[in-house]
Amino acid sequence: MSAHAHTDAHGTPQGSGHGGGHGGDAHAQGHGDVGTQHPISIYLWIWGLLFVFSGFSYMVDYFQLHGMLRWGLIIFFMLVKAGFIVAIFMHMAWERLALKLAILAPPVALLVLISLMAVEGDYTFMTRLASFVH
Repeated sequence: MSAHAHTDAHGTPQGSGHGGGHGGDAHAQGHGDVGTQHPISIYLWIWGLLFVFSGFSYMVDYFQLHGMLRWGLIIFFMLVKAGFIVAIFMHMAWERLALKLAILAPPVALLVLISLMAVEGDYTFMTRLASFVH
């Protein structure tokens, strides 16, 4: 038996750390919801919503929308679908806040910085263009 092994009420060794599953008993001792199964209805509901939002994405092309409205809607539907996939199918909705922030904060920070660079680049380009024209 390992140093971390415990026995249950009947004296049966528990927590050898060499069991099957995802991470053995060390994982089970750190999380109270190990073995929790979510109802299949949640997954089917989200699966249906993904089909609906995919249909909306195709409707953008079907109705031949153009310009910023088209790209805004396509990106919106894409982000909604990605959010559902990450939250439900990748089980992010049931994780602790610290893990959510550790995973989601860096990409959000990169998007903010890229947006700031795009605005700054546009301003620089327009300033140079204006100075060369005059």
